Amino acid sequence: MAEDGPGRPGGWSGAWRSPTGALGASFAAALLLLTLLGSVGTPYAVEAPGPVQDVLGDTRAGEPLISVEGRETFPTGGELDLLTVSTSGGPGRDVVLAQVLRAWLDPVQDALPVGQVFAPDQTREDVDEARQAEMSSSQQAATAAALRELEIPAQVRLRVSGPAGDSLPDGLERGDVITAVDGGEVETADALRAALQQVPPGAVAQLSLERADAEVVVPVTTAEGEDGRTVLGVLLDPEVEVPFDVDIRIDDIGGPSAGMVFALGLVDLLTPGALTGDLHVAGTGTVSAEGAVGPIGGVRQKLVGAARAGAEVFLAPEANCGEVVGHVPDGLRVVAVGSLSQARSAVQALADGAGQDLPDCGAVVRAATSAGG
Repeated sequence: MAEDGPGRPGGWSGAWRSPTGALGASFAAALLLLTLLGSVGTPYAVEAPGPVQDVLGDTRAGEPLISVEGRETFPTGGELDLLTVSTSGGPGRDVVLAQVLRAWLDPVQDALPVGQVFAPDQTREDVDEARQAEMSSSQQAATAAALRELEIPAQVRLRVSGPAGDSLPDGLERGDVITAVDGGEVETADALRAALQQVPPGAVAQLSLERADAEVVVPVTTAEGEDGRTVLGVLLDPEVEVPFDVDIRIDDIGGPSAGMVFALGLVDLLTPGALTGDLHVAGTGTVSAEGAVGPIGGVRQKLVGAARAGAEVFLAPEANCGEVVGHVPDGLRVVAVGSLSQARSAVQALADGAGQDLPDCGAVVRAATSAGG
């Protein structure tokens, strides 16, 4: 218990503090906290719903987002939105503590360790270049997939764009075009994957290449992929030789996840009638040159982005269905697709007022669970 003593009002000891001093200390502490919240960088990246853009519409400059020259095109209708995720943080762009706290409290945002979003030692320039390369590659693959869907002849060249890991396998160079494996021609990525499965992981495959206007054959040691399949350990950038000009104009958006929607938009332009009818459709998913729809990141944010933009239907990759279930906004119908053909058929059915039996993600997850025992 405090004892009386001289020199303090009321005879209290040094435990007493003037109201003015206490207020000043509290103000200083609050100021320090605000400073920390607003200025101290954190090792996190924050993901939130990003911009939405109708691929059947125009760019900000007033030009068609997808245009075709040298072949007849047809009027479109409705809307077909590509969806994005806005990522803050990462190399050269730290997020502050306040942003991280806000993301933790917001069910629509995610605050993730930077290492889960960006590769180690990446610079901002590396990130931007990679995303633009992915976008360019996705546009090429989307064009090839759309032409394949419409049975329009087009040649796809399998160009090596870089390593899938730390370095390219010995014998390969950036820019090589792979034309054959052990003497068997490969004209698509699916054909290349099938040919590689005839070679045990770790064995040598003889690759026929186009390199600097010359044809060479080089021995390349294969590797084992995460699923146990034989892989080369390279990234491929498919180049499509189209008998007419296709131009996809997109600003300030990177990555591969708009591939399926680009392909649907091109199919719509090249076929009579409006594919979407009067529907407002949104979708996401990578697409291969053969038309396979693959998974993407940030699906929860994209669901919210689609709902905010007024979409009625959301086309989701089957491989993302586990992340979709339980996170679908009210009023948004999700249809699960595994290929461009399925996506096209689904949109046509919905535009015609049918499609009641189209699979949603709940059905896909239940089927997968049953198949797994």
